[in-house]
Formats: sequence, C-alpha cells, structure tokens
Amino acid sequence: MTNPIQDFNQRIIDEFRAHHGRVGGPFEGGRLILLTTTGARTGTPHTTPVGYLPDGGDRILVIASAGGSPRHPDWYRNLVAHPQVTVESGVFTYEAKAVVLAGEERDRAFARAAESDRGWAAYQEKTDRVLPVVALHEIARPGPPNINASSPGEAIRLVHDVFRRELALIRKELSAGTSTLGAQLRVNCLTFCQGLHNHHTGEDVAMFPFLADRHPEAAPAIDRLRTEHERIAALVEELRQTLSGTDLDAVRPEVDRLTTELEAHLMYEEEQLIPLLDRA
Repeated sequence: MTNPIQDFNQRIIDEFRAHHGRVGGPFEGGRLILLTTTGARTGTPHTTPVGYLPDGGDRILVIASAGGSPRHPDWYRNLVAHPQVTVESGVFTYEAKAVVLAGEERDRAFARAAESDRGWAAYQEKTDRVLPVVALHEIARPGPPNINASSPGEAIRLVHDVFRRELALIRKELSAGTSTLGAQLRVNCLTFCQGLHNHHTGEDVAMFPFLADRHPEAAPAIDRLRTEHERIAALVEELRQTLSGTDLDAVRPEVDRLTTELEAHLMYEEEQLIPLLDRA
C-alpha cells in the first residue's frame, strides 16, 4: 500500500529538482528547500520539502510544525539524532549543521515567523508542544559553490533567477504589509542585500578577471558591469539605511528602484557574458 504523504512529498521533490526550486500547488511562490536528514533509527537518508525563513549570514531557519500535529515531524527527530544535513535550494546544494534554537532566541525567531505569516501561529495554537525552530548553518567548503547547472552560463542564469525570485517575494510581502515594517521582512531584505553584495564581489574578484583575460574584446561590457555594481551597491546601502526604521512606505520605493536597476543589469550581463562563459 502506498503512503499518500510520501507520494505527495515525492511529487514535490521531483518537480522541485526538475525546475530548479520552482513548484506549484501549496508551495507555489513560497520559500522552499529540500532537507535531507539521516534516519534516527535506520541511518538511511530521507528527503522532505520544508518551508524556510531567511535569517541572514550563513544560516536559514526551519520550523518543525507538522501542521500543528501533536508529534514532531520525522525530519526533526532525525536531525536531533544526526545534526549534519543536506540542503537543496533548487540552485545550490550544500551540507549544513542543524542547531535547535532554545529560550529567548527561539521565541524571537518564532515571533518573527508568526508576524510575517499567521499560519505559524495557527499551527502553534493547534498543539500543546512548543514548535521547534531549527537553524541550518551552512558548512563552509573550499572551492566554488555546488550549483546544479550543466554549464557556467546556465549557472549564472540560475543564480540570477534566485535574486529575481527573492526580490519578487519581498515586493509581494511589502505590498501585503501594513504601514509598519515587520521584523522578518526586514531580515528578508537584509539577507537579500548581503547575498547580492557577495555575488557581485565574487564576480569582480574572480569571474570578470577570468573573462577579461580570455576575451579582451569584452572589456567595454565588463567595465560597464563593474560600474553598474557600484551603482547597485549604492542603492543597496540606501535600502539598508531605510530598513533601520519601521516605515514600510519608505522602503517600497527603495525596493522598486533596486528592482528596476538590478533587472536591467542582470539582463545585460546575461546577454554579454553567458555566450563567453559557455565558450570558455
């Protein structure tokens, strides 16, 4: 006899992997990862689709809600027994260390989640157990990140799509918000800003010199992209400063400006550099 929950999860997993993290159904348009844990009793790997919250730096948060069930989900019991897990974002795959948050740190993180999505609070109200909040800390490895792409050009496009999707989610959250900037929304914006800064720094330090050395004819395009990095960095800094307040109406135009300039930059970079990367 088949297990309906396992069948449902497997369909999500297959769709997630086939479309680099994009899925339909109840997870459409949300933040989703595939979390692979080691069975607490069996020692075998188990993969589960799990919603997550950005948390800045090198970690994300997941909540063991199980829809408000009285029992912890299997994936949570597994990572308590075996804290090293694998995370798939649809584009990146990496190993992470799972740390269950406790005390005030857990309460603050859960309050942020419930403020941004009432569903988390509804799950907590359905059960007597305290819903665990788990931080997944990426384990740093030498070398470039593990990107699920078949070519360097595809890798750039997929990474760009990550920024497009996250920025679209942030804009959707901004449009749905009240006049006050929520704590989790602020974290989402700051995490996006840091990720964009890291990506552009990596391009300036590694990819642009690599391409300039092999394709001198691309110098004008690379110079333009470097200049655009500086402009986008200035917009990001302006957004960071605005995020220090609580006025949602002040944040919206900053995000709109960043969205417009970033999309033009990404499109130009893809037009100019993807053919060169794939030839290299």
